[in-house]
Amino acid sequence: MAHQVSLAVRRRRHTGKGAARSLRRQGKIPAVIYGHNRPAEPLELDGAAFARLLTGISAASTILDVSLDGGPPVKALIREIQRNTLRPAEILHVDLYEVRADEKITLEVPVHLVGVPDGVRNFGGVLDQVMHRIQIRVYPSDIPERVDLDVTNLAIGHAMFVRDISIPKAEILNDPALPVCSVVAPRTEEAAPAVATEAPAEPELIRKPKAEEEAEAEDQAKE
Repeated sequence: MAHQVSLAVRRRRHTGKGAARSLRRQGKIPAVIYGHNRPAEPLELDGAAFARLLTGISAASTILDVSLDGGPPVKALIREIQRNTLRPAEILHVDLYEVRADEKITLEVPVHLVGVPDGVRNFGGVLDQVMHRIQIRVYPSDIPERVDLDVTNLAIGHAMFVRDISIPKAEILNDPALPVCSVVAPRTEEAAPAVATEAPAEPELIRKPKAEEEAEAEDQAKE
């Protein structure tokens, strides 16, 4: 089951780009919460506290107990974290999505490969993971922290697919035929150009040796 952590937030009185910039200068993060027929409500988060919260959890699959202005918590998921493209550590905005225990939700969870494939262990192959997250539909209480996929028996040239994944109490929404990972053969270095090992053929002798020419000349003189 996914982690559940607490997050204290405050309602925002002022909105707009100017107000958002002012919040960030104070070390706070503009945010919004919506979902379950709740109209979008602007919030502000403590930047340092939220950064600590993100450490060691999977943000997309972690249920938050969100307390608004010290009131009773509501359960929510992080739907989006917007970051500064030039300074990725700087969070610009956060979207929270309220959930209810009796309603299924759609979200993504990370795929974790378990074991060392046979093709890697015994034949020097390379494990290539092409899908790192999988989309599921599930009740909030049954959200897995991650999905483990055993690749121990995977041979070179073979792959594992979405259909090879099983998640209790969850419906997998991805195409079953999509590959998750495969083991590929190791790269071979390009063969170097062949080097001739045989000695080059000697040029054909056109003229006869001088000694043979002189001998023939003497025989002709005697005739």
